[in-house]
This record gives sequence, structure tokens and C-alpha cells, in this order.
Amino acid sequence: MIRIENITPRKNIVKYQTHIPIETPNEVVVPEVTDKIISDSTYKIGKESLLIVKDVEQSEVTLNSETSSKITIKSLSSVIVRSDIGQIDEEWDELLLEKGACVQFQFVEGNWYILSSDGLKMS
Repeated sequence: MIRIENITPRKNIVKYQTHIPIETPNEVVVPEVTDKIISDSTYKIGKESLLIVKDVEQSEVTLNSETSSKITIKSLSSVIVRSDIGQIDEEWDELLLEKGACVQFQFVEGNWYILSSDGLKMS
């Protein structure tokens, strides 16, 4: 026979939070936001994991292998994407993303590669 004592009832709590604070003694650390919306005519990627480009006629975005190794770019405007080093898919110096396109890039051994794309590629 198993005897169970002092069992407190469980509560199921559902809580949605975009950034979960990490609690340490006497301090709460909030993780860095890595999503960004821009309306700049030129932009160099920082530490973003998602970049949304909108409200600009055309934007030139430069991938930055020094600060990021993976980035998803969603274009709600015309966007030219350039590599900071090497070529994109070992073939293109730049890509033209038309309005509505979404492309995920990964930097691997000196080149940027397209992992996922629903946009147009033009050299």
C-alpha cells in the first residue's frame, strides 16, 4: 500500500508571453528582442532573427555574417538583399525580393544560403 500525504492540488495556468524573463537572485534579465521592422532605404543586419521591411519604395539590405548567422526577411516593399561576404547560394551577388516575399538565409562556411523562399531571385 502506498500512502501519500501533504499533496497540494495543481493549478493549470496558461500564460502567453513573447519574452520570458529569466530570474536570477535580486535581478530579472529580459532576453534581447531579435525581431525588427524597418522603413530604411539602406540597412545592415544586426542581431535580428526576423526583419520586416515596409513603408519604403525600395530598400537595400546587407546581410552581416559578423553579427548574425541566420535571418528571415519579409518584404512588404521591394527589397534588394546583398551579401557582406561570398555569394548567396554560391551564385548571386544580390537578390530582389518583391513585395510579399519571405526568405530565410543561413551563413555557412563563407557563403549565405537560402534555406526557405517564396520570393523571386534576380541577379
